[in-house]
Amino acid sequence: MATSKDNKISLIVKNKSLDYGLLIVVLVLLAIGLVTVLSASAHYSLRTEGDSYFYVKKQLLFAVVGIISMLIISRIDYRILNSRISYVLLGIAFIMLCLVFVPGIGVTRNDATRWINIAGFQFQPSEIMKVAMIFFIATTISKNPKKIKQFWSGFVPYLVLIGAIAVLLLLEPHMSATIIIAVIAIAMIFVAGAKFSHLIPIGLVGVIGAIILAYTSEYRWKRVMIFLDPWQDARGDGYQIIQSLYAIGSGGLFGVGLGKSVQKYLYIPEPHNDFIFAIWSEEMGLLGVILVILLFGIFIWRGITIALKAPDMFGSLVATGVTVMIGIQAIFSIAVVSSSMPVTGIPLPFFSYGGTALVILLSCVGILLSVSRQSRK
Repeated sequence: MATSKDNKISLIVKNKSLDYGLLIVVLVLLAIGLVTVLSASAHYSLRTEGDSYFYVKKQLLFAVVGIISMLIISRIDYRILNSRISYVLLGIAFIMLCLVFVPGIGVTRNDATRWINIAGFQFQPSEIMKVAMIFFIATTISKNPKKIKQFWSGFVPYLVLIGAIAVLLLLEPHMSATIIIAVIAIAMIFVAGAKFSHLIPIGLVGVIGAIILAYTSEYRWKRVMIFLDPWQDARGDGYQIIQSLYAIGSGGLFGVGLGKSVQKYLYIPEPHNDFIFAIWSEEMGLLGVILVILLFGIFIWRGITIALKAPDMFGSLVATGVTVMIGIQAIFSIAVVSSSMPVTGIPLPFFSYGGTALVILLSCVGILLSVSRQSRK
């Protein structure tokens, strides 16, 4: 049992070992991701920027920043966030989501306004919102754990929060981020002890709502139809997923060889982004696919272990949220690339190009490592 001295919050956690298994898995995933970005982006980068190494150099820079951030945060006591800081972070995240719709700040790409540009840096506020929501839910539930079992006063307020976030994201539109944030929140609420009888009807409402949103939106419904049969529009909306399947299929058991992908030569649009796993599959084959899936599986296992051994409910919920956030994105991204679910913009963690998102991911891993430092034996 922890003593009162153990429960004191200090800024720096000293003389406590972190989860080296998790750290090694993350560094291996990051290394593979950087190699894949180099391979996938070389031709596209040369064609668009005049430098074959343009994208990988930027990704490497952000990877270094992210690793430094991860190691620093891993030494900071995560419990300092179990305070009003979490409320401030949520407020900032909401402001950023609203800034997306401000002309001159919001950035539109492919008919979607999901980015903001501040001082030359472009990033998706939805990434900030994921982290802010995790801390807010962990903070508020850990203050009064028994309240979550009550429907109106404990459960419904979080549904209102999810609904408010969903409205802003769907206006962008950003369906994938909406689903991921909802899954993270529901997973944390479930782990906190919410009644299963409360979750079932909410789950049904969510599924029905997703179907209605898809059916009432022409582009969303078209994505569902393309998922069922991408060859019905092979030169249009089905083109990207067909090329992805060609890449995966041509990889065979051992792959065509690192750097020897054919699909990266502009067959797959922007191959270093959301469909980067298709390039990895083509070059490294089924064995490479199994390796990456196994690494993400180990990451999820270590994250769950940290959550189970956390010294308090706040740490357990934070570890759960971070693990679900990274795990569900990996599952969805691989599912999209392999045509196991409708196409939507979900980057593969530690792989897909995106500097700010990579720094945020590695910082979240730092928080997970911070929780692991104080885990129960």
